[in-house]
Amino acid sequence: MTALIPMREEAYASWLESSVAGYAEDKVASGQWPPEDALARSLAEFATLLPQGLATPDNHLFEILARADGPTVGYIWFAVEDHHGIRGAYVYDVEIKTEFRRQGHARRAFRALDAIVASLGLASIGLHVFGHNPGAQALYRQLGFVVTGINMLKRLDA
Repeated sequence: MTALIPMREEAYASWLESSVAGYAEDKVASGQWPPEDALARSLAEFATLLPQGLATPDNHLFEILARADGPTVGYIWFAVEDHHGIRGAYVYDVEIKTEFRRQGHARRAFRALDAIVASLGLASIGLHVFGHNPGAQALYRQLGFVVTGINMLKRLDA
């Protein structure tokens, strides 16, 4: 049974490196950032969002364990956000390690996350999913997420 534990300090550095790189790759793949400065932009965004690392207030970073005694199969990070007096969770990152994908860990991690978010008295869980990731979109729909808006981009190449 998949379990979530608070991210350990020794896992943070490797998660951060992987997540920063993955976010940069997704922004390039979506056409939003040019490849030449994507990594620098990603680093800057993470520095803004997590200025104190694991100790950044209102941010919750977890390791996803295959079962209570391990191994770590991925990571999930959410922040508590307030929108017009309504507090909710916003998932900034979810990653399942390649060798553990397609085994139901993400689905079970999100179900465990529901309980954590509810225990904090939060009203909702929001997230962003890239348009080029139909697998994640399908998973989130199955978990009860609904589309609240769609960002679109048209390239005007000279």
